[in-house]
Amino acid sequence: MEPTPTPSAEQLETFPNPRPGRDYTIEIVCPEFTSVCPKTGQPDFGTIIFTYVPDQWCVELKSLKLYLQRYRNMGIFYEQLTNRLLDDFVRACQPRRCTVVSKWTPRGGITTTVTCHYQRDDTPSASAEPTTAIPPQSAK
Repeated sequence: MEPTPTPSAEQLETFPNPRPGRDYTIEIVCPEFTSVCPKTGQPDFGTIIFTYVPDQWCVELKSLKLYLQRYRNMGIFYEQLTNRLLDDFVRACQPRRCTVVSKWTPRGGITTTVTCHYQRDDTPSASAEPTTAIPPQSAK
């Protein structure tokens, strides 16, 4: 069996955002993620959740699936993995905002959830008030 190539942002394909003028949220849930604990060599099982507001590009799902499968035999700690997933995702599709969450199945009675955030410098935070209000429509 040949070794699995190392995952990289270049493996993530994108397509043009059909509504680049609108902020909308895409959530991608990957419930069958597998990697290896670098300390014990035991498999780690988790769910990875990507939540992002696209700008010009959206990530293509099959390429994301194939990218994630490259971690299957890789020894990597949860924290490093989650940060790397965020870095690669942002490099590939350059979203306005992105959050990656990794939720790991219990091991020894302990569960772990790691959450990483990215927000582009020129993007207002989601909690910021809108700068222009749309006047209410009057009833006729």
